[in-house]
Amino acid sequence: MRTPYALLLSLLLLLGLPSGTAHGADNGSWSVYPVASEVAARPYFTLTAEPGQTLTDRVAVQNKTGRPLTFRLYAADAYNTTRDGGFAVRTLREHMRGVGAWARPAKTRVTVPAHRTVTVPFTLRVPDDAVPGDHPGAVVALDERIAPGSGKLALGVQRAVGARVYLRVGGPTLPALSVEHVRVSHHQPLVPGLGDSTATISYTLRNTGNVTLAPRVELTARGLFGRTLLDRDLARVPAELLPGQRVRLTETWRGAPQFDRGDVTLTASAPGTRQSAGAGFLALPWLMVALVLAAGALTGALLVRARRARARRCAPARPSPPERTTPSRPRSSPSARP
Repeated sequence: MRTPYALLLSLLLLLGLPSGTAHGADNGSWSVYPVASEVAARPYFTLTAEPGQTLTDRVAVQNKTGRPLTFRLYAADAYNTTRDGGFAVRTLREHMRGVGAWARPAKTRVTVPAHRTVTVPFTLRVPDDAVPGDHPGAVVALDERIAPGSGKLALGVQRAVGARVYLRVGGPTLPALSVEHVRVSHHQPLVPGLGDSTATISYTLRNTGNVTLAPRVELTARGLFGRTLLDRDLARVPAELLPGQRVRLTETWRGAPQFDRGDVTLTASAPGTRQSAGAGFLALPWLMVALVLAAGALTGALLVRARRARARRCAPARPSPPERTTPSRPRSSPSARP
């Protein structure tokens, strides 16, 4: 009996990082990188074009294993993952609008012998109506093999490696960031002082401009009377926030106050742009508040009951109404007979 497979469409994709190495993308079995120019090696493609212009370049696919490997070559658009804002690219079957739609490798299928490298040219045609600004993407080498899993329903996984493409289309550039939907949720011990208090601050970071940004986010928290409770730069921020992308991020505030009222403010900045947004918070020991409210309600009920009883005891006695008597009818005397 054949085991059914479900193809994991979100590929295990390794992408070249902005580093000083020439081989920008490598998973140990194969690597994908730009062919070195006469000037210097390139870890990724950095291209500039005007609307309507056509560019040509070459990508290298290196097989590091002892047997031939066959790949599907394609260009893809890039995006930020919603989980952590990482750099990712679209799969082969997804709709492309930028680099993925404009770039075409000379070969869409290539077999690379063991321990060899194959160079493939590609053409990138920028349409006349292309929007100015950054259009990130990648040239991807997708392994045609599907690695089987185990169990009754095995997940078939395809691996891919892509060389990043940073394309800038000529025209006005606008760096712009926004911070949206700030929320604060508290996690406090039931009894104040018997445990740690933490707060989770969630927010959406959005690139509303047309260029890639390296954002910096600062978190401040102030309590009653303007006391500074927290002031720090956040580390879990995307290294690159691509144009038009948004990510939902969270930050844990350990040692948050257990009894206070104030505001948190998130300030996002990058060269040429800066914006802030915030939210209020109320930290209360809810168990103690519930007990106090319950005790207050019980005390109020007892006071009302005692007041009613005292009012009944102090009220003057009402006089009894007079008894109602029925008037007697007079008896008639016998008349005297003559």
